[in-house]
Amino acid sequence: MQRRQGCRVSRKLPLADGETTRTACARGLLRSGVDEKTGEVLPPVVLAERVGWAMDLVAGMVSTLTTEHWNTTDVNVLASGVDAGGRKLPSNAWMALRRLGWTVASPEGVKVNDRIVRMAQEATGRTLRSAKWRADLTVGVLATWPSDPTKRTADEWDAVREAVPGGKHLPGSVIKSRTRQVAADLRKHGRLPADVFELEPTPCIARMLLLSACDGQQATIERSDEPGRALLRLQLPTRPDPASYADWTWVACPISLPPTVPSGALLHLPTLRIHQGKVRADLAYTHAVPRAQRTGHTVALGVDWGLNTLLSAGATRRHADGRITALGTGAQFRAAGVLAKQHRLRRLSEQLHAKADHHQRLIGGDETHPLSAKHRVLSDEIRHVSDRRTNLNDTLAWAAARWTVDQAIAAGATVIYLEDLRSMESLGMGRTHNTRMSQTVRGQIADRMRHLAAETGIAVVTVPARNTSKHCPQCLTPLRHRKAPDRPTKPGWKWAICPNRGCGWQGDRDHGAWRRIAARGLTHQAKTVVDKTSGTMMIRSVVDKLEAKAVITPANAETSRKDRSKTGPTRHHKTTRPAPRRRRAPSPTRSQGPAGKRPEGHAPTGRTRLPRAAHRHQGVQTISTSTSRHKPRGAALGAGFHLHAHASPPRWAEPAPDTTSGMGSPR
Repeated sequence: MQRRQGCRVSRKLPLADGETTRTACARGLLRSGVDEKTGEVLPPVVLAERVGWAMDLVAGMVSTLTTEHWNTTDVNVLASGVDAGGRKLPSNAWMALRRLGWTVASPEGVKVNDRIVRMAQEATGRTLRSAKWRADLTVGVLATWPSDPTKRTADEWDAVREAVPGGKHLPGSVIKSRTRQVAADLRKHGRLPADVFELEPTPCIARMLLLSACDGQQATIERSDEPGRALLRLQLPTRPDPASYADWTWVACPISLPPTVPSGALLHLPTLRIHQGKVRADLAYTHAVPRAQRTGHTVALGVDWGLNTLLSAGATRRHADGRITALGTGAQFRAAGVLAKQHRLRRLSEQLHAKADHHQRLIGGDETHPLSAKHRVLSDEIRHVSDRRTNLNDTLAWAAARWTVDQAIAAGATVIYLEDLRSMESLGMGRTHNTRMSQTVRGQIADRMRHLAAETGIAVVTVPARNTSKHCPQCLTPLRHRKAPDRPTKPGWKWAICPNRGCGWQGDRDHGAWRRIAARGLTHQAKTVVDKTSGTMMIRSVVDKLEAKAVITPANAETSRKDRSKTGPTRHHKTTRPAPRRRRAPSPTRSQGPAGKRPEGHAPTGRTRLPRAAHRHQGVQTISTSTSRHKPRGAALGAGFHLHAHASPPRWAEPAPDTTSGMGSPR
């Protein structure tokens, strides 16, 4: 591949009015390389070996430097942002560590350039900076240790939130998980730990090359003349223990850019890592996108979480007079089949782990034990099942996020109001219900939703979830929940009925919730704030005065001006049809050729079932609970994941016409 001669990528990205820069990441793969000194073409195995040698050198220095400074004093100094002289520390981690004098040397007899040391210092600085938040949280929990760790009182909750920085808006599940960790250490050692550095060991070091900490003397990346191609040049060792600079050579690696990288995007040096014997590159790039606004929204998409119905969404409009009306009846994204498969994989993983642990106890560290081979097989199977679960979660998260953003684009919404369920807990609902809730990957879906929405300038704002499913979206009266609309006396939770006779609203519980979420977001949009640590938009609290206006105004029903009330019995209409509808005479004998006459009666001429993956769109109305279990037919029909995840299409996405149903029965 030819490299563009004398062409350097500009470090400034031109922006138009209403645009902002956005940095994203895409996955790439280094399939081969060329040693520029010898001209030798490096196959993937050799390239992965040489990159692995560089990773081992960096990981060794990171481990040494992290262990040396894994304490409260050094982490607080780094997090303070100023050095001993009172000067502000640089934002780059490796520069901050050098300002503080935290250096590391290469192993004896090994020669590395300064950029390799930079990558080690950058990785160490990022690890120590990330430990600051956990350290402050642990200090706050230890300072207000409750009398009963399993259940805090209201006063103890207030005390721990005051002791933790930002604890007022911190999810309670985070504090509970840290409390359980400290309680487990207390049972093991008989005393409370002093800090997080006594509670947690030195973190494991990831084998990777942070090329973003380097400059042109270690690595460069340029676009090629061919569209969708780039060239990465970096110095790699020719042996695992380079003794001099002569043991480092430049290697040119062509990269195929993913189609998600815009043609005008600014490329940054990637992060290299080895996965399954292949060198993978996390390609960072910066491009221009429309700026998402915090306020000034008139059309919003409300999104409610669920279990079988993973997402329920619908659009609302805020009028100039303050009224809020719903645009349509809403849509659903149902993933019951995907979650059922996920549950089966989780149980399989638990069984494999239990069996592997039992074999490990029997082996007792003896590599010659007869069960050692079986233990290795179980370990490989555990890894395969974990990969399947990871891929399934990732696919579900991307599919749900893409569906939500498509709904917002189709409705012309400028903001997505998402129910904030970070602190949701289910008390008294059983172990199965809690497990299902914990596996819905809500965090991944929300992150990918923000990622996709930023491409089109749509803001994603989380709103408090309190009473969104409890109160009527039209009058805020507490709802009565029933099993289904055709079973109004059967207690349940799916169907909601407003007891207010002046309102009379009834509908699916989730559809009422997205109306409440969208209305709450539109009325509270002036209270939208941006979190300083994560950069996400959120509405942290509900104001009673604004909440009283967060109601959906029902649309006026269109009535006919002509009175069509029935005043008497229906008149019998005589027909002049010469023959009855149903054929009384038998049809002639079916011919043996490819064509024939219609059979007698109303026998269907089409297929008895829809063809493979013909229609997957399902209605959104609620009916009684089905008595038959879910039957996964993806493997039989070849539809895979998408036969188990049913989504209502956007209004602009009409289902494709069925051109095969009317072809007649096969001979």
